[in-house]
Amino acid sequence: MNRVLVTAGASGIGFAMGQAFAAVGYDVWVTDVDQAALDACPLAWTARKVDVSDDDQMRGLFEQIASAGGVDVVCANAGIAGPTALVEDVAWHDWQTCLNVTLGGAFLTAKYATPLMKARGSGALILTSSTAGVFGYPNRAPYAAAKWGVIGLMKTLAMELGPYGIRANAICPGAVEGPRMEGVLAREAVAKGMTRDDVYAGYAAGTSMRTFVRAEDIANMAVFLGSEGAARVSGQVINVDGHTENPDPKP
Repeated sequence: MNRVLVTAGASGIGFAMGQAFAAVGYDVWVTDVDQAALDACPLAWTARKVDVSDDDQMRGLFEQIASAGGVDVVCANAGIAGPTALVEDVAWHDWQTCLNVTLGGAFLTAKYATPLMKARGSGALILTSSTAGVFGYPNRAPYAAAKWGVIGLMKTLAMELGPYGIRANAICPGAVEGPRMEGVLAREAVAKGMTRDDVYAGYAAGTSMRTFVRAEDIANMAVFLGSEGAARVSGQVINVDGHTENPDPKP
């Protein structure tokens, strides 16, 4: 049985990824910092409380995975939204925290996954970036910088690991329906002096399809990128966003 690891896999996009991989027969491992959410995961999954920005915890996680027989697909999905503020108003601690979790967590995931994949001569690394990592986004400097960095990391991984039969790709979600996005909408409404509904309408209007996306849309792309159908797909930045025309539209 193939094995997948999904970081931040107990809710949102990560949970949808776990469900999608389980549906096609994978042994699912997930990490999260929310123990209650981990406790609610399916009993068939292996759930571990891990801070992806902690080197010791990540090393220990992959030692467990190695003992279980290794891993075929790794979804480096963990990330935090960071503050919503003008760059001069962003606290240094908030900047560091967002970068440490979102970019540092992706780095540590790749660092410890790659030796296991090299040993078997195959594997797929799927990094969750964002349309903010392609376009940038006002009032979201830490998040945009971290997600932009995730793409640079992915490109480097694809180059380094291709000779070993290991692929690396990045998925860039647009605005994803769900509790996390609701928090973003609320903070952005305050920052821009708009209503939540106006901010929502602006996000939707900035896409060709005039829509938000679902966590399941991201998960389905991850399953494809981990499959034999994507055996020659590597180094790619794949937007799942209804096609962003304007990253900062007004309604």
